[in-house]
Amino acid sequence: MSLPSNLPEPEPTEARLKIYFLPNLLTAGNLFCGFVALTKIVEADPSGSNYFAQIKLALAFILLACIFDLFDGRVARLGGADSPFGREFDSLADLISFGVAPAFLVHRIVLKDVFGDHHAEIGWFVASIYLICGAFRLARYNVLSAQTTGGGGKEFLGFPIPSAAALVASLTLFMMWWDEKEFAVGRWRYLLPVLLLFLSAMMVSNVKYPSFKTLDLRATRTFTKTLITILFIGSVVILREKILVFVLPLFFTAYLIYGFVRPRISRQILREIEDEDEDEWPAQP
Repeated sequence: MSLPSNLPEPEPTEARLKIYFLPNLLTAGNLFCGFVALTKIVEADPSGSNYFAQIKLALAFILLACIFDLFDGRVARLGGADSPFGREFDSLADLISFGVAPAFLVHRIVLKDVFGDHHAEIGWFVASIYLICGAFRLARYNVLSAQTTGGGGKEFLGFPIPSAAALVASLTLFMMWWDEKEFAVGRWRYLLPVLLLFLSAMMVSNVKYPSFKTLDLRATRTFTKTLITILFIGSVVILREKILVFVLPLFFTAYLIYGFVRPRISRQILREIEDEDEDEWPAQP
């Protein structure tokens, strides 16, 4: 039995699969940084003289992965190269760099000492909660992005996993600096496990955070963002290495808290902080 000749021929799968070079190259850089961070964490020997140097290098690669992740999506949208393949590839890279690496890092640095060898399974369980919630958040983001146009809109539902990883990495770096200065640690060592569980809940929460995807660098009404950028660049020049220890934890902590205070901020201030185009905002009810 032959099929009717007037039926359209199916389009080849290869014709629908779009893989753009530059955005996916940046995503590959993100994934590579996550892999190197994991390698350095595994290679770090607590009894060795370069233990802190190895962990700091791993933290640096996690933060570098955040930079790659910051630009890959923007480069794709800027060049009209946003695609489902890029979104899925980005999530796979994020799960390694911002899920596996930070969870393994906190377990190696803190949880292993907090729970000891007799209760090591508790440490692994706490770290796995962060990883599972991160994977859940990425899967939810992909589903929501597929249901809308423009890669998920102007807001993130739940705390973004790159920001969670950056907060964990920067606070870990601060605690290592604190320990190297031989300041009293005391119960502060329990901060990271508690923070890890809190971030796990925030990633799968319904708290909304601005994505800043619609930031127009050519806009004329950029006083607030220009001031913040100048202060940030100035702090980098003046403080140099200390910015990683002090400024980054404060920055990502402020972003975490911003999700809670955001619904209470007036719409005019929100437009100034998050978006330059007033026409894209819905009218006041």
